[in-house]
Amino acid sequence: MTRTLISSGSPFEEIMGYSRAVVAGNMIYVAGTSGFANGQIADDVVEQAETAFQTIATALAKAGSSLDDAVRVVVYLTNVADFERVAPVLGKHLKVSKPANSTVVVSALVDPRMKVEIEITAIKQG
Repeated sequence: MTRTLISSGSPFEEIMGYSRAVVAGNMIYVAGTSGFANGQIADDVVEQAETAFQTIATALAKAGSSLDDAVRVVVYLTNVADFERVAPVLGKHLKVSKPANSTVVVSALVDPRMKVEIEITAIKQG
């Protein structure tokens, strides 16, 4: 099976030995993605989720896919109270694909400023 590695250019990809996304056959696996962009992160959980979706959409486009092809989403929140604010962001970006969803609350993410992390699995069309 052919594997293609997709990078977002994050220095952590090299440090930690991972790719933003991996295309394996017709499947695309996007790594957990936070709201960091260009080394910066907003304090607001909604802005973090929006930025994560922008990063994910870019990776999927590089892989020949889009959020409309998502089949699975996993959302990690550090505060259960943020669920009601983040849920509409998911609905906005995943309204076409309506993937299987798991949303979990965790005690922390790797950076204390991170309030949400999102990972996506999608199908590559064609």
